Amino acid sequence: MLKKEKCIERYFNMWLSKDGSSLNEIFDKNIIYSECYGPEYRGIEQIVKWFDDWNKRGTVIKWDIKQFIHQANQTVVEWYFECKFDGEVSGVDGVSIIGFNADGKITDIKEFQSQADHEFPYS
Repeated sequence: MLKKEKCIERYFNMWLSKDGSSLNEIFDKNIIYSECYGPEYRGIEQIVKWFDDWNKRGTVIKWDIKQFIHQANQTVVEWYFECKFDGEVSGVDGVSIIGFNADGKITDIKEFQSQADHEFPYS
């Protein structure tokens, strides 16, 4: 479990530092990555291109991990993500379901998001 958590933390920190030089060390070459708002990337080459392209227009401000849940070869991570993209700052709460292979590399990620600002209609 700890190895999977360290791998996920390493990945999140790559975004904070804008350093994707180790992406091929943590992702399986056939990675499938589904973002929470629609785009899907297939293969490490697309992940590297997306990382480089995104970081030309954006900066990750925070990617805080709230908790991990482990089951077999999958880990679920709950997080808060905040960024500045094309001059606009935004943040979302989210969850990623992350699959790992026997070598400890990430094989797939499915992201889901929730609005970070909550309303309380009955308070």
